[in-house]
Amino acid sequence: MNVQPQLHTFHQLVSGRLFRIPQYQRAYSWGTKQRRDLFEDINRTFERPGSTHFMATVVGLRREPRIILATEFQVIDVVDGQQRLTTLVILLKAIEKALNGATDPTEIAIAQELRSTLVKADEVAPVLLQTNHDSSSYCLNYLRGGHRPDVSVARTIADRELLKAFEECESFVANWLLIGRTMLDLVTLIRNRLYFILYEITDESLVYSVFEVLNSRGLDVSWFDRLKSALMGIAFDAETGNAAETIDELHNIWRDIYDCVGLRQGIGTEALRFAGTLKATAQTSRPLAEEEAVSVLRAATRGTVKGVIDISQWMLRVAKAVDALQSNRRREGVTGIVQARLLAVSILLRDDFSEPDRHAAMENWERVSFRIFGMFRKDSRTKVGEYVRLAWYCWNEEASPAFLNQELEGLAYEYGIDDAVDELRNSDCYSEWKEELRYLLFRYEEHLAARSGQKFDNEQWNRIWADTATRSIEHIFPQSAALDDATDHGAFVHRLGNLVLLPPGLNSALGMKPPIEKKDAYFKTGLLIAQDVANRIPEWDIAAIEAREEEMLKWVRQEWANPSERGSII
Repeated sequence: MNVQPQLHTFHQLVSGRLFRIPQYQRAYSWGTKQRRDLFEDINRTFERPGSTHFMATVVGLRREPRIILATEFQVIDVVDGQQRLTTLVILLKAIEKALNGATDPTEIAIAQELRSTLVKADEVAPVLLQTNHDSSSYCLNYLRGGHRPDVSVARTIADRELLKAFEECESFVANWLLIGRTMLDLVTLIRNRLYFILYEITDESLVYSVFEVLNSRGLDVSWFDRLKSALMGIAFDAETGNAAETIDELHNIWRDIYDCVGLRQGIGTEALRFAGTLKATAQTSRPLAEEEAVSVLRAATRGTVKGVIDISQWMLRVAKAVDALQSNRRREGVTGIVQARLLAVSILLRDDFSEPDRHAAMENWERVSFRIFGMFRKDSRTKVGEYVRLAWYCWNEEASPAFLNQELEGLAYEYGIDDAVDELRNSDCYSEWKEELRYLLFRYEEHLAARSGQKFDNEQWNRIWADTATRSIEHIFPQSAALDDATDHGAFVHRLGNLVLLPPGLNSALGMKPPIEKKDAYFKTGLLIAQDVANRIPEWDIAAIEAREEEMLKWVRQEWANPSERGSII
């Protein structure tokens, strides 16, 4: 393999080149911690006069040059190193923005030079031609015009991190000046004292081999990205008569995968672990770790192009299923346990199920899982093997809906409905139980809507789910007041009967007001659960709390009972 690494300063790296992050690569994923580490590297380098700092290796694929106003630029598709490269380019833009309006001749010259580095002479082509999965062109608009929308407008993780990068880089530049340093100092350091090793490769078949060799040496690259690179390497190594079409197909699949995993935090890691666990050749008693999952999925290709395509498509299916589960806010109180999520994903993957069968299986999964991990408050050490083995069996043995539902009911056999209800009666349903409480009260709102014949569609719930559970949980009788001198305050305020959900922040506004003064506010929420409480006021004492609690527990007993238990429910 004749690949010669080149040692470059950052200035040499970006001179005469235009970089492009292909759509089949991961989106910008650096967070605040990684950016702070970069800023600290710059600070430490500055504090040691004459020192340099090695930043990273950049692996890129040479594409056709681009001529811009008679100047030729080499176009590079970045395969590795995009995070540091993107962040440093953003930092240069933050510096250039800070120099707007400069009157010092040196600073004016620096600003002009930065502008020509960041956006070429046609005033269109930026040094980063394309930042993948930047659905709103935030990076392009920032480099061209300095536009920095508020982070709150971001719709994906990648968009959010890009907007935070703009903000944090500008803050770093401002702080640099506050402590008495100059822009000349900062630009000189970034241009001349930060070093990269560039692997500029002309043959795409070599790119993934270089990437894998480099990242087998313990560099900080996710296992998800390593899997993609390994699969692409297998595809290039395998003999095929339509190599170009195959690579294009794989690029398209991985573009869609990265689009999916960029929607929510953690989807990539979970999708990788679940895809490997369900593809394992034999049942396992725990979800596979990422490295194990990569080994399983690589082996599953059998070294063939068809195998690579199949596994890539499988990754896309699993990523979509993980996203579907995580995006369902109704189930947020049930999805905190990894083995439970794995089983749910295996059910969602069963395309051969009819929609009613899949819905019934998911309802059973939800009921059983909330009983075990919600009502009984069991942690992630509970029933790991049972959930994981059933998930594997559901997918690999094509379990029938009837068999699956029977096995789901069996998971909760030792957690009886009467005991589950007793776990909630006269107990603290607030401390350490907020997400589960929000879920239960949401389900109760559904129940009240169905009982009254109303369609459950209240915009207040969108606000409730979008905020933290704590900001919506209301103590009808305030936490900070005593009901009477003869009562232990802590014994009743956190009971289920004294808790309700309100739009975020309304509970804080109501504060220590007695229930009678909260009545009108409860009515105005439009939430049936709050209106039900308002209808019980002004009578709100221990007897009222216990009466409401028993009504809710009667519903809980009916709602979370297995079919075999319902005959005994009065």
